[in-house]
Formats: sequence, C-alpha cells, structure tokens
Amino acid sequence: MNYKIAIVGGGPSGIGFGILLKQLGIKDFVIIERDEVGSTFYKWPKEMKLITPSFTGHGFGLLDLNAITPDTSPAYTFQKEHISGEEYGDYLAMLAEHYELPIMEYTEVTNIEFKKDNVTFNAGNEKMTVSSLVWATGEYQTPNLTPFEGAELCIHNSQVASWSKMEGQELTIIGGYESGIDAALHLVKNGKNVTVLSKSARWKSNDADPSITLSPYTQERLAQVKKTGRLQLKGDKEVVKIAFLNEEYHIYLTDGSTLRSLTKPILATGFHPGARQLEGLFDWGKDGMPVLTNKDESTKQNNLFLIGPNVRHKEVIFCFIYKYRQRFAIVAEEIIKRLNMEYEESTLEKYKKNQMYLDDLSCCEVKCEC
Repeated sequence: MNYKIAIVGGGPSGIGFGILLKQLGIKDFVIIERDEVGSTFYKWPKEMKLITPSFTGHGFGLLDLNAITPDTSPAYTFQKEHISGEEYGDYLAMLAEHYELPIMEYTEVTNIEFKKDNVTFNAGNEKMTVSSLVWATGEYQTPNLTPFEGAELCIHNSQVASWSKMEGQELTIIGGYESGIDAALHLVKNGKNVTVLSKSARWKSNDADPSITLSPYTQERLAQVKKTGRLQLKGDKEVVKIAFLNEEYHIYLTDGSTLRSLTKPILATGFHPGARQLEGLFDWGKDGMPVLTNKDESTKQNNLFLIGPNVRHKEVIFCFIYKYRQRFAIVAEEIIKRLNMEYEESTLEKYKKNQMYLDDLSCCEVKCEC
C-alpha cells in the first residue's frame, strides 16, 4: 500500500498533524499507532494531570494551551482546568473520530529503509512506500530505566498505575523535576513520608521557562504539601548506585554519603527521546536531542521529519503541547510544497492567526521582569 505521507504516532502531535493535513485538503496520508490513539495518556498514574492549564479563549485568539487544533478545547469538553491523562486520551480519540482520520491502530512500524525518492517500511504485515515520513512518537514509551548502576531495583514512575497503591510509610523518590515532585505530592496526600533526591534543585529555580523549572501549578501544590512536614526535598544529591543489602535498599550519592530505604525507591529520572527509535537516522546534539533543519527535518536523512516534544532548536525547547503544536504547519507546508500537492491556503492563514505557525524562533526567549 502506498501513501504520500506517513505519520508514526497517535498522540497529540500525530493526531494534531493529521487534522491539519485533513483541513489542508490532503487525503493521501496515514497515521500508524503501535497501540491505540492516546495510549500514552491512558498509562499515566491515575492522579497525574496536565500541568498546563486549559481555558477556553478562542473568541479572543487565545487557544487552550492543551488544544491541538484551532477549533477545539479540552477545557470546554471536560469543564476542567487541569485534565487527567485518561481525559486527554479521550480528547485525542474524539478528535480522531470526529475528523475521520485514516489511522492504523495496533500496528508496529519496522524495517524502515530510505531510498532516493521514497521510504519503505513494514506496517504490521503490510509493506508500505511513502514520500515523507513524519515521526510523531513522544517520550513516555521510552522511560530512562538505567540512569545509574542498580536502577533496575527501582520502580519507574511510568510503571505506577496509582500512587494510592504504593506500599510502605517511608518512600524515596529519585528525581526532582515535574514527575518526581508530582509523585511526592500525591504520596504525601496519601499519608506517606517522602524524601526527594535530586542532582539539582528545580524547586528553587527562578527561570521563567517551565521547560527547565517547575510549573506554577506544581509550585502552588508544593507550597501546600510542605506545611505537612512529611516531605523532605534534598537538592544537589546525585545518585550513583543502588544496592539491595540485608533487606534494605542502599542509595549511594556522589558526595560519598549513603541513604537506606526499606521500600523500593521510585525512579523519576525522565525519558529518552522517542526519536531514539531511529537513532541512526538523526544527527545528535550535545544535549542528547536530534539535530534538525529549520523545517524540522533530519539533517542526516532527507524526507524524515520530527514533530512533538523531541523538537529543539538551540535554546528553544518545544516539550509542551502549546509549544510543539506551533511547528505542525511549518512541517506540513514544507512537505506539501515539496511534493507539489494542492492545498487550502486559508487553513495556513487560520493557523497563523491562532499562534500555530511559529517560524521565527528569535521571539522565544523566556524572560520575566517580576
């Protein structure tokens, strides 16, 4: 089976990009998802919510921060400001159905081969040939399970169905960014005593970019939990090794000290870029992220485009939905013009008016005076 464009991934970036193509009048594309649409969000811990607030402001040109199209709003759909993983998965599934997107679910992409004028790969048992491949896999499916020796003794936060099910009274979390602090807040709420070990102290950062510091939503909740006295935040405490000795977990730190825990430590050290699944087809920067052209195409392989939270351009980090959705139209425009496909120009204008067409990255320095 042949298409012009194949999108791999049925999360916010894949569904959002597919909707854009549909609105542009492009029909010759397919979305391939190894699980079900929105599957990543269905796997979140039950208590976890999006840290970016949803609010319906479309009438004034202000998109819901978690919307992936100009005409939808999770806030309107669920009447909530902070959406759960399950709800956001439902939002994506509803959009896929509403826009009648061509999706192949429960289909694995393998044996990718780039040729001069096309890309071939297996989609399940089918052999496919396309002109452009758009990689839209996120990060949640590729957790960082081996950040140090003995990490296999821990439980990664992505493997937790609900924080209410955690056993033990004294718990240790390794990692102090959003997922680690979110886990700590829910555990304390459930009556646990929690210690967070982090090689930095993000909770003290004064940076205005939520991509590298805690969000206001998390900071607000953290301030309330601190009052309980059941949370210890230990910054500048980098873990180098964990061993299980005499029925205890021994946690060794770079400063030479050792902590002990009777319960399995919780690993909140983040995720690998989903683009690592195609590691040999990208050049990689010193920050461990794929190097891209100004059209978000691989600098190593033509006709391979990247969308979603792995996109970076120097100091500009597109890890949130409200950030990376602004690059969908940049990639789509490049592909359809390269393939000489007719399209609805009014759709691109609509995306531009709704702050979903970011081509000037010089505007993206995040600074606040107060």
